Amino acid sequence: MATTPNNPEASPLGKAVRYQSQYDPSQLFSIPRQDKRAELNIAGSLPFFGIDIWNAYEVSWLNMRGKPQIAIATIMVPADSPNIVESKSMKLYLNSFNQTRLGGHEALLELLRSDLSNGFGAPVQVSLTMPDAFAKMGIEELDGLLLDRLDIEVEDYAVDADLLKANHEEPPVEETLVSHLLKSNCLVTGQPDWGSVQIRYVGAPINQEGLLKYLIGFRNHDEFHEQCVERIFMDILRQCKPQKLAVYARYTRRGGIDINPWRSNFSTGKRPSNLRNARQ
Repeated sequence: MATTPNNPEASPLGKAVRYQSQYDPSQLFSIPRQDKRAELNIAGSLPFFGIDIWNAYEVSWLNMRGKPQIAIATIMVPADSPNIVESKSMKLYLNSFNQTRLGGHEALLELLRSDLSNGFGAPVQVSLTMPDAFAKMGIEELDGLLLDRLDIEVEDYAVDADLLKANHEEPPVEETLVSHLLKSNCLVTGQPDWGSVQIRYVGAPINQEGLLKYLIGFRNHDEFHEQCVERIFMDILRQCKPQKLAVYARYTRRGGIDINPWRSNFSTGKRPSNLRNARQ
């Protein structure tokens, strides 16, 4: 069973740990989402839906004859799950399979689905890409108009929602904007997290220079990936009041895992692509 939800400071982050090489689901460390959502004044029904897409590239176990097996795991976590799972604890959990004998990748999938659903507090989808399919995994950059082209001067590196402005005297537009300059820091260790972010919206034109400065303001900001994306979503929603809004971030991997949160208040009929970008 996974641990009960705790605050981030009690997690394995930033601490010396002993790596378990035998299956140990107790390594998973759950953190309630609502604590951070309360800071954003989110209560009751969520103003968005979405998923957190986890890709784990260092998954290995033994077959029944002791031969190592490898795969890439993809975990789809609904945004309305009660908890997130701290990423180092996910790595420790996955590493606990390294010397564990299993009867096949189906047996691994069954354990992953059960343990991770318990940790996140809601059913999650888990799939494995086996080595014979690795060559089919492509690379794709986020589409959209690149904000990074703008020649701006930046003096402040703090999150400032007042930088977000939209011209409501202009007709509504449908626009997709992208920046590769997103950087935040781990809430506990302060280690940097690097990402690219895509913002799709329908509504009054958003001032692009202000939006880019706002995103750069996360450079010294301490929050987990999922929390940063929800902050970006809520700040744009409240400051610019678009009719439709979706925010998707692709973070570079750390510890063999990348986390890619997506939040939206409108349906496109499909989830965002899970093709990794060049930096991942």
